Amino acid sequence: MTWPLETVWEQSVARLPGLTAELLPEIDSTNSELMRRARGGRLDPVVLVAEQQTAGRGRLGRTWHSDPGASLTFSVGRVLEPQSWWGLSLAVGAAIAEALHPSVRLKWPNDLWVGDAKLGGILIETAGAGPDTQARYAIVGVGLNVRARPADGLSTPPAFLQQLHPGMDAGAALLAIMPPLVAALQRFEAEGFAPFRDAFGRRDALAGRPVRLSDGTAGIAQGVDGQGALLVHTAAGPVAVTSSEVSVRPAD
Repeated sequence: MTWPLETVWEQSVARLPGLTAELLPEIDSTNSELMRRARGGRLDPVVLVAEQQTAGRGRLGRTWHSDPGASLTFSVGRVLEPQSWWGLSLAVGAAIAEALHPSVRLKWPNDLWVGDAKLGGILIETAGAGPDTQARYAIVGVGLNVRARPADGLSTPPAFLQQLHPGMDAGAALLAIMPPLVAALQRFEAEGFAPFRDAFGRRDALAGRPVRLSDGTAGIAQGVDGQGALLVHTAAGPVAVTSSEVSVRPAD
């Protein structure tokens, strides 16, 4: 497989001056690597792609396994200074979904679904960008299934890109995703989540469905508010759920 890193760089560097694009044959986690660099003072904009991750991570400490060619795993690092960080994973998800296929849906707060199967996920982490600034170094990690994978041990069945685009490989997927992702980060920094709310709503996999929160609360999902919090109508009334509070799955 050919990785189109030069083309990725050419299409993105105008929005991210100083950008570099790197490919690693194997790494524990692209997010972990960029976090190590950031803590060492390296805050330059970068897209870091791994052919294989040996210790990939998802939200709430979950693991993300990847094999060469079977998955696309990469992270984008750049300094951001938005007025609010709320809704960033939703904005990133909306940009990626629209770049991939009309059938890709978004399961709040950070998963990409096809039907009720998981195509991939997003993990956002930040590191300080210096003592005299409110900006932070944002690391946006993305993992997508490219080829079919076993469902053994998974709580949600897997979907994969070649269901939607037969013959698509990880390099082609990266090329499709990067320009809108970089543009979304730039717009989020300037305008926050508000301009992405409608795009998320059009692909909201939970809207109108019964859901159960990790604390046992049940209700009906009713979209997201202007900050990206999940709105759930429960027996006790409406609840706004933030990503730091709960994990959400559709109820049976």
